[in-house]
Amino acid sequence: MLDTGAVTRTRTAPALAALSVGTFAIGMTEFVITGLLPDIATDLRVSIPTAGLLISGYALSVVFGGPLVTSLLVARSRRPVLVGLLAFFVLGNVLSALATAYPLMLAGRVVAALGHGSFIGFATVVAGDLMPDRRSRAIGAMLAGLTLSTVAGVPLGTLLGQQFGWRATFWTMAGLGLIAALATALFVPDSRPARSTGQLGAFRNLELWLALALTACAFGAVYAPFTYVAPLMTDVAGFPVGALPWLLALFGTGLVLGNVIGARAADRWLMGTVVGASVAMLAVLLIFPVAARSPVPAAITLFVLGVVAYATVPGLTNRVLVAAGPDGQNLLASSAAVSAFNLGNAAGAYFGGRAIAAGWGYASTPLVGAGMEALALVLAAVLLARRSRSTLDRDLLDDRV
Repeated sequence: MLDTGAVTRTRTAPALAALSVGTFAIGMTEFVITGLLPDIATDLRVSIPTAGLLISGYALSVVFGGPLVTSLLVARSRRPVLVGLLAFFVLGNVLSALATAYPLMLAGRVVAALGHGSFIGFATVVAGDLMPDRRSRAIGAMLAGLTLSTVAGVPLGTLLGQQFGWRATFWTMAGLGLIAALATALFVPDSRPARSTGQLGAFRNLELWLALALTACAFGAVYAPFTYVAPLMTDVAGFPVGALPWLLALFGTGLVLGNVIGARAADRWLMGTVVGASVAMLAVLLIFPVAARSPVPAAITLFVLGVVAYATVPGLTNRVLVAAGPDGQNLLASSAAVSAFNLGNAAGAYFGGRAIAAGWGYASTPLVGAGMEALALVLAAVLLARRSRSTLDRDLLDDRV
């Protein structure tokens, strides 16, 4: 007898792997600049806070460009859309690699980001379709590329940039984008959505907006310190510059572990997982300024921050999709979730930079993140209070929606 489960797994695994290759390339482009920030600032003759705006600019391009591009492509077949979006990503990295001035570098980041938001938005829905009964786990598998990019891609990209110049890192990421496009074309099923209308109607739901705001604050909090992780770990904690690749790998290992824990837990206790991980992240961010005064505590805290930060991601993403509709098919909501993550990232990078520019020092950036995380918990409480008054009320530990 044919094992249909085995056949499904055989088809699903390479498709999820292909999507992960794409998110790996995208994640490396978004995150690697944190390890190269001092070098880029020096080469382009700008301050570190100004160079930090390359992260904010990228994130804001995802925030506004993702939903716009998705709305234009929502009725298209998904595989060619995913491949085309990766082409934007490749072009943006080529522009960044060629940049000799800050404006062109920023333009390259914006172009790359146009493919980012929509790609992850489409990939999230495609992954959920592959495993509809275990949607958070499928989303977690797709997002594994982002976590692996931090474990392997960002440290290796940082090392490559230190050895051969930061431009070599951007050329490498452009090459990875080409590989991702090929893998997507080969393995991801080509499908057209059964319906493409009515998706904007979900945005009349206050619960969706609360879920998006929660996503922005809960995950964006980590970017206040992480954007400036290079000077935080060298100037404050006392690590040599050569330690940055393995410190980033340590943080990335925490992300992988957090992603696995969060994906499995969120399929059973969605809001319980999000709230629990957010409380843990608030505690870590409050501890970080003290821990950052010494190398060993700083490294341990950086690892734990990675764990608790990514434990929220599958649940936050799925929470937005559920708020948009019970079938998880809303591509605009999926893209909006990516925008929410990046809006939080941009806010964390911006406010962290303002704290530094105000003279509060690099050690103040985790406290900026703690403020964002406290706001996230307030939003989570409001969301839970609304659900407790609805017909879908469930105990927190049994809340799958």
